[in-house]
Amino acid sequence: MSDSSPSPRRSTGTGKGALKRAALLDAAESVLFTAGYAELSMRAVAAEAKVRLGHLQYYFPTRADLVGAVLARVLSRSLDRLEPLLAPEAPVQPPDPAAMVRTILAEQEDPRLVRLFTELWALASHDDTVASAVRGFYGNYQDQVSAFLRCHRPDLSERTCHSRAAVFTMLMEGASLFRSGIADHRTAATDAELLALATTLLTAPPD
Repeated sequence: MSDSSPSPRRSTGTGKGALKRAALLDAAESVLFTAGYAELSMRAVAAEAKVRLGHLQYYFPTRADLVGAVLARVLSRSLDRLEPLLAPEAPVQPPDPAAMVRTILAEQEDPRLVRLFTELWALASHDDTVASAVRGFYGNYQDQVSAFLRCHRPDLSERTCHSRAAVFTMLMEGASLFRSGIADHRTAATDAELLALATTLLTAPPD
């Protein structure tokens, strides 16, 4: 996508414009989910939303604008789900890392979410702007895991926190491909090993 492309018209609040924009993004996500990124054309999204092409272009003048808005919304939703789990503020009772890992793994049982991320990864391999946004998302994810570790494992060095956060993110995101059925299927045995390994990254003492 080009930085010189026109900016999409934005609507705020819960007015009609915001609702129409959300409906168009729902249609774009549906095309991504059912047909893949290669079929994510302006005409395909307009047809899915049952609107004229000009209506879609009023809100998203170019495909770049549309893809950028879809990406921003999908990644924002995922960060919103992650933040409460990884909040560094220590509660009265320390959080259960294993319970946190189970919650993250439970999200991977949503085939639509996994498919959307798979398509975004595919887009990122062809589009530097999408790749930059995806890297920013995972950088934020790793920063939150690192902050969680610094708060609840103060005996770990800053470098160790960052390294474990990076490996934790790789492990969890890679697991989504295998647990979802795209690359393999989850089993009770592999889930148990995955839970144990991911929890160890959050709880093990310094080497």
